[in-house]
Amino acid sequence: MPFSARTNWETTETDLARALREQKESGQPIYDLTASNPTQCGFTYDEPAVLAPLAAPEALIYDPNPQGILKAREAVSAYYKSHNATVDPAQIFLTTSTSEAYSYLFRLLCDPGDEVLIAQPSYPLFDFLAALDDVKLTPFALFYDHGWHLDIEAVRQRITQRTRAIALVHPNNPTGHFTKQHERAQLEALCAEHNLALIIDEVFLDYPLAETGHSFAAGPHPALTFVLSGLSKIAGLPQMKAAWISVFGPAVFGPSDALKQSLTRLEVIADTFLSMNAPIQHALPHWLTHRRAIQQQISQRTTANLETLDALLAEQTMITRLEIEAGWYAILRIPAIRRDEDVAIDLIRTAGVSTHPGYFFGLLGNGWLVVSLLTPKTDLKTGLMAIIRTYLE
Repeated sequence: MPFSARTNWETTETDLARALREQKESGQPIYDLTASNPTQCGFTYDEPAVLAPLAAPEALIYDPNPQGILKAREAVSAYYKSHNATVDPAQIFLTTSTSEAYSYLFRLLCDPGDEVLIAQPSYPLFDFLAALDDVKLTPFALFYDHGWHLDIEAVRQRITQRTRAIALVHPNNPTGHFTKQHERAQLEALCAEHNLALIIDEVFLDYPLAETGHSFAAGPHPALTFVLSGLSKIAGLPQMKAAWISVFGPAVFGPSDALKQSLTRLEVIADTFLSMNAPIQHALPHWLTHRRAIQQQISQRTTANLETLDALLAEQTMITRLEIEAGWYAILRIPAIRRDEDVAIDLIRTAGVSTHPGYFFGLLGNGWLVVSLLTPKTDLKTGLMAIIRTYLE
């Protein structure tokens, strides 16, 4: 039976996955320092308040608007006001996830074989999304020097005749750094110069650990810009499958207006799928309005876990961490004696601790482990102590 080459992935179980599965099957405890699903990390949800909007009478009303019902888009617009950004609901498209939003944009901007430049380190899901839409991802490296930085010349050198967009996660996952205002200006100028779109993923925007970053939704927008976010992180509700694209562009009018063309073409793409279900759209304003309660819990957890991590690291010199400005992850620098994957496997088998090896996020070379600050406090401390013990024995 012939299958598409775009789905010809290597799906056999990796050594790391096998080690984790065998540890679980053995009945031995697992301290999961990769936890990223807030619904499984011990946070307290007001279940009646979360679920009540789904049972409202209007949830039975189906309004097949390709962009999503107006009151839901108005709620997204109100969310951006809290970030000092004015977003017209007419420039918002609801999607079931940021993954779907990326797919919409790849189809909007790229023909098969076209390229999107993407910052690295970053989340590996992008590779699968691009492959499914016949788009080539070209990475450009962020560099670390007492914090993460964008090298605009490194980005420029990777632009080809087939480049259609530049994509960034802001703040980045897993590095946890915000794109600075001067870096934003350089990116926008580069996109305007080469007629490229800018795709900005802001799902972690509400979780600063240091200074707060500015949303790319706040203008001006000298280049065609798409800002993505959703309830998975903003309201700690990944199971509700609600996200969006906000579209911005320079104030140019006429048949070649990139903003106008984007809105028209995205409407056709969205209308083809109509993937957003009515109950979720009707509930979205309620969930956004009440997002602060879960955000406060998550922020308290990540802040406390970072303090625990720093206190433990201060007691030794073998392991350090990189600077973090936002998000849920911390990158640990460990002795680069062995492959990161071998280290992660040994930690599972000998200490029952699950971590991400650095290559998972595109960190170059050996000597990297990535841990989640969303992990329940006791598990994080126990797991970190086990990691440190490994290098002190």
